[in-house]
Amino acid sequence: MTQVLSNSLTALPLRGGLRTRTLSDDRLKFCRQIGVEDIFLDHRDPRGDVFADEGSQDEETITIDEGVVPSVSELVQARRRAADAGLRLMGIQSLSYNVYGKIMLGKEGKERQLETIKELVRNVGQADIPILGYQWNPRGVVPMRTSQTVSLRGDARGRGFDIDDLDNPCEKAPGVEREYDEAELWNNYERFLEEVLPVAEEAGVEMALHPADPPTAEQLGGVPRLFRSFEAFQRAMDLVPSDNHGLKLCLGCFSEMPDTDVTDVIGYFGGKNDIVFVHFRDVVGTWPSFTETFVDDERSNFDALEAIQALQNVGFDGVVVPDHVPKITGDTEWGHRSRAHAIAYLNGLLDCSRHGSRV
Repeated sequence: MTQVLSNSLTALPLRGGLRTRTLSDDRLKFCRQIGVEDIFLDHRDPRGDVFADEGSQDEETITIDEGVVPSVSELVQARRRAADAGLRLMGIQSLSYNVYGKIMLGKEGKERQLETIKELVRNVGQADIPILGYQWNPRGVVPMRTSQTVSLRGDARGRGFDIDDLDNPCEKAPGVEREYDEAELWNNYERFLEEVLPVAEEAGVEMALHPADPPTAEQLGGVPRLFRSFEAFQRAMDLVPSDNHGLKLCLGCFSEMPDTDVTDVIGYFGGKNDIVFVHFRDVVGTWPSFTETFVDDERSNFDALEAIQALQNVGFDGVVVPDHVPKITGDTEWGHRSRAHAIAYLNGLLDCSRHGSRV
């Protein structure tokens, strides 16, 4: 029997949220003070993968690694800590490569990783946390961004990618034992879904798949990137159909894909109720050269208000999270100022959309 989590969210509207690795009192207060009610928790892992652009070593977080899973009581404590600050802990933001890399490549140790993920899903469900996001990208074959300091307005700094900055990006990367083909990676991914989705259904947890970043058909470093296109996500959602599987719809990643209309993506997957939550960011340019920018940059690839209205039109009632943000003057490593700007703009768009207005 599928578990129904007690913190039913069906009566809540489309709304903004934030991701954070720390649940410190100051961080939670800040989130609530700028108008956020929902957060996603970025875990820490002992081998140093970073999932949020912050260097916090605050102990008020959780650790996930192969064979290392937070207990139900630790997750409940995290949820209650957020609730005490007036926030809902909506989910775990993502899984590190350390937890799925052997499954993805079909390497020895994949069974242990599968058991780690299943245990995590069960514990998340028992802790009454509704969402587990996950990546499915190779690590270390090419950098996700080739520059961290692209100049934006007012000399703010954004992150960029340009294939021309890399030497021989399509050659097998150091540490990659052999070249992999797409067919075997799809087979490995299907096995993962067959093993994990029944557990998610039983636990009442929604699994949310993030796109490849950068999204390229080229076999960078000898490892294909499966989730690089609209068609790849269609295949992913149809491979092992489940009401507990959907998209972590990163608008920035879909915007990076050439010849891809973000509102069409929202219309299709939103119409199938396949959007679990949304990453709200944008870029200028598409693969193979693009730069992350402010969410209100007029040069960016899509109209932010049209995207919010498209989400409203398909009846999406989940959380929209500003993801990567530019570095601005006087900010913290996590980007308090830049995230506050993104949330303020997002909340303005939400108000305009609800009242049928244009900015």
